[in-house]
Amino acid sequence: MYTALRLQRKLKQRLRSGEAEIVVVTPDPYMTYQPFLPEAAAGSISPRHVVVPLRRVLKHCTLVVGEAQRIDHAKRTATVTTLATGEDGTGAVEIPYDELVLAPGSVSRTLPVPGLADHGVGFKTIEEAIGLRNHVIEQMDIASATRDPAIRDAALTFVFVGGGYAGVEALAELEDMARYTSRYYHNIKAEDLKWILVEATGRILPEVGESMGRYAVRELRGRNIDVRLDTRLESCEDRIAVLSDGSRFPTRTLVWTAGVKPAPVLAATDLPLDERGRLVCTTRLTIDGTEHAWAAGDAAAVPDLTAGEPGTQTAPNAQHAVRQAKVLADNLAAAIEGRPLKEYRHSYAGSVASLGLHKGVAHVYGRKLKGYPAWLMHRVYHLSRVPTFNRKARVLAEWTLAGLFKREIVSLGSLEHPRAEFRIAAGKRPGPEDDDCQ
Repeated sequence: MYTALRLQRKLKQRLRSGEAEIVVVTPDPYMTYQPFLPEAAAGSISPRHVVVPLRRVLKHCTLVVGEAQRIDHAKRTATVTTLATGEDGTGAVEIPYDELVLAPGSVSRTLPVPGLADHGVGFKTIEEAIGLRNHVIEQMDIASATRDPAIRDAALTFVFVGGGYAGVEALAELEDMARYTSRYYHNIKAEDLKWILVEATGRILPEVGESMGRYAVRELRGRNIDVRLDTRLESCEDRIAVLSDGSRFPTRTLVWTAGVKPAPVLAATDLPLDERGRLVCTTRLTIDGTEHAWAAGDAAAVPDLTAGEPGTQTAPNAQHAVRQAKVLADNLAAAIEGRPLKEYRHSYAGSVASLGLHKGVAHVYGRKLKGYPAWLMHRVYHLSRVPTFNRKARVLAEWTLAGLFKREIVSLGSLEHPRAEFRIAAGKRPGPEDDDCQ
């Protein structure tokens, strides 16, 4: 989105005259600002304000909602399936191009853990974030109503695997939300909820530094969150989380945030990939050894010119992706006009992480912050980075209202089965087809 947004400004005259066309192929008609997913899950921000509608911001681009199944750069064609592909029976569409920009990002990296595919949930999309919020509150409803102690314990046990940004922030925000929600249940206390963070290495939040990572562990454990370092998830079959230290936790909630991997479409191209499956790029954000092909973001292995050691690559995070997108658009426009290209160079500014309402850690430009100042910096930084003034204003308004009124504790789990009620009214039993509005 950032590349197309800048490119439509750079090529404004060419687009108006019809000399150029920008085609954006995307599975969803919106861009998700992922740093806000934990706050959306906690109810601090409405889901619609975490996403940016592409048709509104990319007014001069052609938007194709679909997925690239194969890219043949030798022939300059992309094979794309759209929402209409299965309806009209015409098959995939071949889209020819002159210049290719690949920025598909990453997907959750899963391991062959028994039961994970059946019982685990990720935390990469807005749908997963809102579904998880509804699920947590629903489990509290189940625990409040059941007469079976085993079901109650499993419903109130929440296991998160992965101690990076996604896992720690999601757990911290949801625990904060659930602890607040528990005051409205007559038979559930905050201490009845069991939260477990499982991390395979000896530290969490490595991006904020070792000392801030240790502080985050102390902060979480001070809230009775069970942080297990140097521990792996061995199995989650039959809804029982089995850890490498021998612990067993019956649970109805297992969130997997243990890393990411490049989008699968990269494997369906004839472009050079590194050992991690990412596109091999130059410092000018061209794909190495390939003409008319560009890449940025999590899918691109870009040399880091600011690192002291040769061979170092930029980290796969939003800080680099957003800046790479701007340089990529500038270079692509320069290549079309025959001007020299610029190299991508950005020194890592630091990291901020939220640990729930009014709590956080930060390591920015060598300065370390914790508690309320870090949480405030987290909000200010991401408010400045979320795209469009429209979204900035809406998010700020919601934060202001959240400070004036009580938190929302409503679960809208029925959103995941929108046709169930109507089918019951029509005399039919709910089924898997209720997940769709067709």
